[in-house]
Amino acid sequence: MTEKLDRRSFLEAAAATTAFPALGVSEAEAAPPPGRLQFGPAEPFTFERLKETARRRIAEPYHPPLQPDPEITGKIDYEAWGKIHYDTDYALRIGAGRYPVEFFHLGMFFRKSVRMHAVENGEAREILYSQTYFEMPADSIAHQLPKGAGFAGFRIQEPVDGPLDWHKNDWAAFLGASYFRAIGALRQYGLSARGVALDTWESGRSEEFPDFTNVYIGPETADGLHLHLLLEGPSIVGAFRIIAKRDGGVTMDVDCALHLRGDFKRFGIAPLTSMYWFSETVKPTGVDWRPEVHDSDGLSMWTGAGERLWRPLNNPGRVMASAFGDENPKGFGLMQRDRNFDHYLDGVFYDRRPSVWVEPKGDWGKGAVQLVEIPTDDEIHDNIVAMWVPQQPAVAGSAFEFSYRLHWLADEPNPTPLARCVATRLGNGGQPGKPRPKGVRKFMVEFLGGPLEKLPFGVKPEPVLWASRGTFSYVFTEAVFDGVPGHWRAQFDLTVAGSEPVEMRLFLRNGDEILSENWLYQYHPF
Repeated sequence: MTEKLDRRSFLEAAAATTAFPALGVSEAEAAPPPGRLQFGPAEPFTFERLKETARRRIAEPYHPPLQPDPEITGKIDYEAWGKIHYDTDYALRIGAGRYPVEFFHLGMFFRKSVRMHAVENGEAREILYSQTYFEMPADSIAHQLPKGAGFAGFRIQEPVDGPLDWHKNDWAAFLGASYFRAIGALRQYGLSARGVALDTWESGRSEEFPDFTNVYIGPETADGLHLHLLLEGPSIVGAFRIIAKRDGGVTMDVDCALHLRGDFKRFGIAPLTSMYWFSETVKPTGVDWRPEVHDSDGLSMWTGAGERLWRPLNNPGRVMASAFGDENPKGFGLMQRDRNFDHYLDGVFYDRRPSVWVEPKGDWGKGAVQLVEIPTDDEIHDNIVAMWVPQQPAVAGSAFEFSYRLHWLADEPNPTPLARCVATRLGNGGQPGKPRPKGVRKFMVEFLGGPLEKLPFGVKPEPVLWASRGTFSYVFTEAVFDGVPGHWRAQFDLTVAGSEPVEMRLFLRNGDEILSENWLYQYHPF
């Protein structure tokens, strides 16, 4: 399913050492009949019951997720884990079974057991683990796991009535802590979402990674496949309902109720986790043969006041956290705007990675979209986190409820009619043919489309610039002569002393008419 595992899932899995207690329901001694899953007894189930379970458990001591024989799972490395395949004959099919579900096996990086349940007609039955469900080499050490070991996660296969072979293609996967992913309109996995982000790189505090410990799959309706998940961690318990639907891309309607038994300074709602190593903006000399490597290239925001913002991502020299204050935001997301294969030249198809847009439902109140950028020297590390952090203090005893829709697409579901930033390029300042002054950086910011396509001949858009410090010079705009209508470049030099970051803002206008979204950038002098 993946060509790399999530950085945070690796950290969480590596830190887990809890011994494996007895499961509540043990696997039957006899192997299940061919093609038939084994189930536990039926129990009434609703989302309200799950929310009540979360409310009850927040007052109880925290019990870590079950882990079967850590010595054995610790030897199921990435290569051994990759040789274990789920037998599609045992795919879970709820109701009409349009979206079959398959399960992931435990291994070195996914040691925690997640209890899976099937839900139909208001009743839930636990799906009992059996090695029979998996195809694995005869000498695989996974055969030594105890009965009832459990599953690591699950994935949703393509519709059985769709154009693709559902046996070989999946469109969403839940694996590791509270992480989950989906493909976009271009049929490629990339960045991840997760249930909640707790003190992500908050100074002086350790990040907490709660787990989806119980998953309830079904029912399946015209709205999509209903998923219910119980989130548990040392300082939090939550109930999630996700209605996932495969359409042009993937949409997920999320409702969550969260209860805290601990305090958090950075309490992240609807968090997105991605990877940005380098792009056309900044690339260390000779670090890699490819022109660009990233799952996402920018953070897009649509504020409650209607302003459109674009913040190109950075790979900074130290961890940086940025906050964009807002009230009742209309949406935000990590985008992959650059869709040109020649800009990546890589067979893992970075040009097809999905963009994910968070569309809030209801009144989210005051807070901030926060962006955390973590230094990385390779593409194997997810180093970008974007989330909504409510202004309401996240303290022990408090409760939160949020609803939102996740759009896994190639672009935003409601893109701005204004011109959009398509590239940010940095270079040495000064004029060509003359000595380049020290401490001066040149910026080339490209905008495309929108009202720029309708500018009368001879009219140049005006760049409106602001910086938290430093001075601008050599400022002008010019059309990009590539045959694409409405493609313009704003060029300017920034002179600044010192090494502290500089916050910058730019947009284009013609008289009183706003022509472009707002480009925001955090420049790190060197």
